[in-house]
Amino acid sequence: MKYLKTVLALTVACLSTSAFAAGTCEAQAAEKKLAGAAKSSFVKKCDKDAMAANPAAAACEKTSAEKKLAGAAKSSYMKKCVADAGGAASAPKK
Repeated sequence: MKYLKTVLALTVACLSTSAFAAGTCEAQAAEKKLAGAAKSSFVKKCDKDAMAANPAAAACEKTSAEKKLAGAAKSSYMKKCVADAGGAASAPKK
């Protein structure tokens, strides 16, 4: 049971990569004391770089945009999509 909890915790941590990256980008912008257009530009580039580092998340992000998902629906979809993809660059299951 302890092993299962550990695996589950690690899985959730891996699935939240894009959310973590977004938080990290915001934190980096705050650390650099960026504001306005400079902050927006920095966070956008940082998020883009983070998505490039995780092909599964990038594929899921693309399909969520095609489906015009936002907010909680997008978060839920991204979590399931990345889990179904197994972190690989495969197409998300429908």
